[in-house]
Amino acid sequence: QVQLVESGGGLVQAGGSLRLSCAASGRTVGSYPMGWFRQAPGKEREFVAAISWGAGTTYYADSVKGRFTISRDNTKNTVYLQMNSLKPEDTAVYYCAAGEAYSSTSRYSGQYHYWGQGTQVTVSS
Repeated sequence: QVQLVESGGGLVQAGGSLRLSCAASGRTVGSYPMGWFRQAPGKEREFVAAISWGAGTTYYADSVKGRFTISRDNTKNTVYLQMNSLKPEDTAVYYCAAGEAYSSTSRYSGQYHYWGQGTQVTVSS
C-alpha cells in the first residue's frame, strides 16, 4: 500500500505562489506515475498535472499550463506542484495521486489507485 500526504496549501492573494508537496510512504514511488488533481466546491474533480515514473514526461491541464510545474524527488519519495501566478479560479482542494508501478502516465483519475487526503488552496482576488 502507498500512503500519500499533501502539504503546503493555504491562503494566497491572486498573483502569488504556493508549492504543494506530496510525501509518500509504505512503498518507494519512484516507479509510479504521479498526478495532481483538484476539486472546487460544487464541481467535479479535475486533472491538474502528472509526471511519469521516469520523470521524463509531464502533462498539464490547459488551465494551468505555463503557471504550474510538477516535479519529483525520488530520493525523498516526494512529488511537488509549484504553482505561480495563482488565480481565484485555482481555489480548490488539491489531491495527490499515484498510479500503478511502471504504468503509463494518465490524465484520468480512474488510472490512479492511491490518493492523499487533500490540501486546501484558496486564492483571494
